[in-house]
Amino acid sequence: MEVLYNILIFLHVMGFVFMSTPLFNLIVVNERALLGPSFNYYADRYMENIIRHGAVRCYVFQFTVLISGVLLIIFGPAGIEALWTSWIVLAKTLILFTMMGLLSYVHFGLQPKIESLVSKIGPEDAVPDGFSAQLKPYRVRRKRLATFCLFLVITAIILGLQVYSSFSSILTIVLIGIGALFAWKANKTLIRFGWV
Repeated sequence: MEVLYNILIFLHVMGFVFMSTPLFNLIVVNERALLGPSFNYYADRYMENIIRHGAVRCYVFQFTVLISGVLLIIFGPAGIEALWTSWIVLAKTLILFTMMGLLSYVHFGLQPKIESLVSKIGPEDAVPDGFSAQLKPYRVRRKRLATFCLFLVITAIILGLQVYSSFSSILTIVLIGIGALFAWKANKTLIRFGWV
């Protein structure tokens, strides 16, 4: 049973690690911005393909975290009661469902609108006037949601470290604040050197 529990912990942690998709999407978007605001078929198509296909991978990682988390609670020392007796487990669960909802909104709501616009232009077509302005609201909203999801992933990891051994409230708040600053920085800059 201990081996199974350790495997579940590994899967749970790796699922969260691989849910760093919002960070890498922000990096891709900020790299694309270096090419300027005008529509560039090959760069924009490539970027949209990366983001669109990343959603399916993210769903797989989210479900890995969900299933392994539920099994950890069932087979772990806290038991299923941890869902309503541990505010950390409850907060992590709510964060995960929020991220699933946001990913679904982006994947089924925003991305099809972006795809419908981008698919109207081929590699040899002239870009109509105002085309970038049509794309911009959807891309800006998607980027903001990716930033918020990155913040949620960081927060869930901070809380996950405390399932069995809590940090002080001050340290938890400070770490979540640092996570928020990092997510904001990843939104605004290219973070060429990792943390900085």
